[in-house]
Amino acid sequence: MTGAPRLDVLLLLLAGAAVGGGLALLGAALVPRERAVAGADGQRSGRERASLVARLRGLGRRGLVAVGAGLLTLVLTRWPVAAVAAGALVVVWPSLFGGAAAEKKAAAKVEALAVWTESLRDTIAGAVGLEQAVIASSHAPPAAIAAELRTFADRLRVRMPMTEALRRFADDLADPSADLVIAALVLNARLRGPGLREVLTSLADSARAELEMRGRVSAGRASTRRSVQIVVGVTLVFVSGLSVFNPTYVAPYGTFAGQVVLLVILGLFAAGFFWLRRLSTFDEPGRLLADGGTP
Repeated sequence: MTGAPRLDVLLLLLAGAAVGGGLALLGAALVPRERAVAGADGQRSGRERASLVARLRGLGRRGLVAVGAGLLTLVLTRWPVAAVAAGALVVVWPSLFGGAAAEKKAAAKVEALAVWTESLRDTIAGAVGLEQAVIASSHAPPAAIAAELRTFADRLRVRMPMTEALRRFADDLADPSADLVIAALVLNARLRGPGLREVLTSLADSARAELEMRGRVSAGRASTRRSVQIVVGVTLVFVSGLSVFNPTYVAPYGTFAGQVVLLVILGLFAAGFFWLRRLSTFDEPGRLLADGGTP
């Protein structure tokens, strides 16, 4: 195929994009979601809606870039399969290679939680009650949990029961490590027993140990993630270079059979990329206080 892109090729590209978008929407619709109820679940539902809007906006921006990348690939190669693959790569790029920022954010939250736990322990050591200690710790909170901690303190100022405020605080943080600390505080708020300082010390040490372990694991994942990016980059440059500077070498891919073969090759590459991505991800444990769980 030479010359300008034919109308049937463009229609095939649009049809492939429509099918891919429909499958993506179908997959999103089939994912089970929990229904929120009033109270803390209502606030969580509002946060989820805001997060969904942000993701849809990002997906819309990536969709425009994906269409541009697909059209550019079609002009350079005249391969509809490659054009659809280029657009799909742009859409899934954050899922394949965007884990570093999320890992840094999670590590920052764990570190902030350890700092706050130590601050709370030291404040309680001055014969101050738990409620007063929480309010005092919100005046200079760690940056990663500052907004959630100030909201927690505001709830206590308006006389919300401590256990309810703690559960909402856990929902705001939505972190398994935070649930351990908050569960200890919930038990202390109920029983008013001694030994809270020792428990907070142990939890702070545990958070520090987890942070150190996350650092070592993240260093190993970074090399895997970089390897995936290098493989993707070299593949794209190599294929683009051949299609532009040596079109006769890749001319067989312009036929229908060649497009089928290219589809199989791209499918193998996609499976390899997602497998490497799986190697560089970490499944966090389930939350202790999720869905109204009791400590």
